[in-house]
Parts: sequence; C-alpha cells; structure tokens
Amino acid sequence: MPEKLDYKKEYKDLYLPKTVPMIIDVPIMKFIMVDGKGDPNDESGEYAKAVELLYGLSYTIKMSIKSGLEPRNYFEYVVPPLEGLWWTNEDRKFDTNQKDKLIWTSMIRQPEFVTDEVFKWAIDEMNKKKPHLETSKARLEKFTEGLCVQMMHIGSFDTEAITVKAIDDFAESNGYVNAISGKSPEGTIRRHHEIYLSDPRKVAQEKMKTVVRHPIMR
Repeated sequence: MPEKLDYKKEYKDLYLPKTVPMIIDVPIMKFIMVDGKGDPNDESGEYAKAVELLYGLSYTIKMSIKSGLEPRNYFEYVVPPLEGLWWTNEDRKFDTNQKDKLIWTSMIRQPEFVTDEVFKWAIDEMNKKKPHLETSKARLEKFTEGLCVQMMHIGSFDTEAITVKAIDDFAESNGYVNAISGKSPEGTIRRHHEIYLSDPRKVAQEKMKTVVRHPIMR
C-alpha cells in the first residue's frame, strides 16, 4: 500500500526550518482561503468559524474517495497544517499585542489534484453537513510568496516578537529589506506568515512550534 504523502515531511524546507533564520524561495501552491478580522482567541469570533470551515472542506476533500467520488489523480495524503497571513490597517510591523485590530487570511494547502470542480463539490457537501457555516467565504486560490526569510518559533505566540526581530535582523545583515505590505510579481500583497505545527489544545505553550515567514527583497 503506497505511503500517504505528508507535505511536512516531503517539503521540510517549507514546514520544518531550524530555530535560526534561513532564506527560502517559496513556490506556487494551492490553498483554500478564508479572510476575516478580529481576535483569533475569541471563541465565538470570525477566526474560529473560519478554521472550522477550512478543516471541514479539507477533510471533505480528503475523504471524497470514500463517498463515491474519486477526483482525477487522487492520492492518499495527510491534510497539511493550518496557516495564516496577518496584518493591520496601519502600515506598521506586525504586532501580536493588539489582537482585536488584526486582519487575516486563514488557509490550508490543498493537494495538486484539487480543481475548481472538486472544490465546488466540497462546498456543496459542506452546505449539506454544516449549513451554519458561511461557505461563500471560502475560495480556492493559487498563492506564492517568492523570496522570504523564515525560522521555527518555539513557544507562545506572545513571545513571537523575538523571532520576528531575528528574522528581520538576518534579512538586513544579508543585504535584504523586509517586503511586508509590498506586492509580489503576481500582484499579491505580501504579509507576515505563520504555519501552525502544534495544536494549542494538546501542546504546552512553551513547546508549541510555529513557522514564522517574512517576505524580503534586495
């Protein structure tokens, strides 16, 4: 039986960096995305609903083979981790201390076989299973960040400023500048990016692992 594709293990440069900054050229990937605003810790807020929607759609697609629908070129895989792009209306460095002012795009990477048709099918299934979710907020989109600096952050989100400083200092010392809020060649606004490798409900805060990634330019 073929082994399930685990994106974290297959693409360690993207998901398992060391606890020191490194430069990476991020390729184009396909994501289901949901946009929103507000404190991610608000249990009844937009973020919690977005995460529920993202995981619902991702697992609906993963289990599609057992529902009588097998997308073309389907393969067994592990659902990739939750990710987030974060910013505020003010043009300033990302600040985790003002969570109520945060604007975000929450997203989960999708396998290469996921087409617009597969995504639409998953939306229809979610509308039947969880009609309380606003599936219209979800979209399937190709996304790339290009040249970035990233590193693994170990610990609480509230101590992330230390990692952010290390990333930005590394970029500057290597002849780059922080390109947050700038535009990529594809026209995408570049953002502070986090990839969540730990479930905060199961892992102690001081042991949580989060990839922190910043876009850069010469």
